[in-house]
Amino acid sequence: MPENRMYLPEGMQGNVLYTISDIQEAQKTGAILEGTVLRCEENHDLVVSLGGLTGRIPREEAIHPLISGAGREIAVLSLVGKPVCCCVTALEADEAGRPRLTLSRRRAQAQALDWMLRHLAPGMVIACKVTHLESFGAFVDMGCGVISLLPIESLSVSRIAHPGDRVRVGQHLLAVVTAVEPEKNRFHLSHRELLGTWMENASRFRAGQTVRGIVRSLQDYGVFVELTPNLSGLAAPFPQLSVGDAVSVYIKSIQPEKMKVKLQIIDRLPRPQMPEPIRYQITDGQLQRWVYSPPGCRKAAVETVFTQDPS
Repeated sequence: MPENRMYLPEGMQGNVLYTISDIQEAQKTGAILEGTVLRCEENHDLVVSLGGLTGRIPREEAIHPLISGAGREIAVLSLVGKPVCCCVTALEADEAGRPRLTLSRRRAQAQALDWMLRHLAPGMVIACKVTHLESFGAFVDMGCGVISLLPIESLSVSRIAHPGDRVRVGQHLLAVVTAVEPEKNRFHLSHRELLGTWMENASRFRAGQTVRGIVRSLQDYGVFVELTPNLSGLAAPFPQLSVGDAVSVYIKSIQPEKMKVKLQIIDRLPRPQMPEPIRYQITDGQLQRWVYSPPGCRKAAVETVFTQDPS
């Protein structure tokens, strides 16, 4: 991650109590504050709590147009009860002498987007936060509400039916930038490269162990069972199983040269209520190339090369 990263995902600054002096300084310097949206008024202005002080984000300042186009109104309404980043655009006093703050989330997002386009590069590891899930991937906040997509196929090497099998809304993640398209204000992200290679994952297991796994695919010739998000094995067919079931499996063999793990299903276990905690092998820095396959593996190499071209 770039040193002294200035723009974190919304909700990662924690509860901050701002004073009038803090507000005055933020107005002068353009510093970004974080508050919680208390309500959305009839005109779609947002009322924001800044830890004892209250401000207002006008409707047109709630979301940068480059970040949310279609569905913009519902995107504003969905901010109620959630943390938002904002800049102070005006500080006045009302009739009773109380501070009246005008805020702009749009300005904070513009600052963050400009900084990211200038500083982020392929291979960099960044912090992000899951904002919502679709069948094709997880949308994440890269900082100040700047949204990008983690495609479902990039969440792990092990295939999943839905992003909810791997992550949940509100979860803090790490991601790696795979490409930047400045002309489109777009970032391409991935996740699987941070979860370890085949050997790094296989080294956590030994033949003869019985461990827990998750059924990810049912085929006529066998059952694919996930041992970790980046490691699966094949077991013989087993009755009355469904994708997503938890099972106990006996590890018959681990074969790096074939990139295979042979399993035997012992029993069906209670289905998990939520995804397992994520275990990262890489947490910072900048990657140049990632090779999943073991050295000397007979199969074609599975790798990612981090270049500026997203294709």
